[in-house]
Amino acid sequence: MIDPFDDTYFMKRAFQEAEAAFEKNEVPIGAVIVIKNQIIARAHNLTETLNDVTAHAEMQAFTAAADYLGGKYLKDCTLYVTLEPCQMCAGASYWTQIGKIVYGAKDEQRGFEHYKTQLHPKTKVIGGVLEAECSELIKRFFIEKRNLN
Repeated sequence: MIDPFDDTYFMKRAFQEAEAAFEKNEVPIGAVIVIKNQIIARAHNLTETLNDVTAHAEMQAFTAAADYLGGKYLKDCTLYVTLEPCQMCAGASYWTQIGKIVYGAKDEQRGFEHYKTQLHPKTKVIGGVLEAECSELIKRFFIEKRNLN
């Protein structure tokens, strides 16, 4: 039987958040947090809007999910994010004890794997889900930014 709520399905929801960020002239990264096939948090980058370097999609999603659950631990949750988390977001994921991280595009320069940032020992990681689409949106954003300047 095909599971309609697979990693691709939820990454598409995260991608919708990335598109919302793109429309707001934010770096187009989106995230959703899921528990038992239910999205409990949706977020995208808000660093420009909030003038806050910590307002990454993942950080916004962690806060919303913890609020929804009424607790800071996200052990039974999965984070879907369109770009490999940075060191800050990976560090925050450690403290949330999130069960699984699924990301789209790899971030060769700033991603947590490049810096070998420690995740919680029980956190599973899957990369490359909708990688081409996620990567293309980010590249398009920065190409347009350069052409405007």
